Amino acid sequence: MKIETKKLEVKNLEKKKYRSDRVRDHLANERTYLAWMRSGIALMGFGVLIVRLRIISPPLAPQPPGNGWKLGLAFAVVGVLTVLLSTQHYFAVRRDIDEDTYQPPDRWILLASLAVVILGMGVLYYVFTVPLDYLNTFILE
Repeated sequence: MKIETKKLEVKNLEKKKYRSDRVRDHLANERTYLAWMRSGIALMGFGVLIVRLRIISPPLAPQPPGNGWKLGLAFAVVGVLTVLLSTQHYFAVRRDIDEDTYQPPDRWILLASLAVVILGMGVLYYVFTVPLDYLNTFILE
């Protein structure tokens, strides 16, 4: 009786493991995860770019401390959070696909959209509050 139960469990696992629709769902989940990872890396890179833009000025020109580093830091932090939350979300979706209980969560979409809108407003504020005479001192080395 015990042997038959084990055979039945193995047979059920094999059926779940090789169903093409389940494989397709897992592959789509991986593609989505990789897209979120690229977005997180892009946000971190953009944060570094914002901070490093101060290097494009003459070496002897006085540089005001400014708040650009705060905006760059915000981008980097949101990028790291995107990577961490997307990893957690990937494993949660993977488990839900296996259990056949997946429901698309709206909160992640709203959270990501809100973060990008806030960062975008920060970029607009930063760009339009830089004094124009400071922009005239930029040269490419």
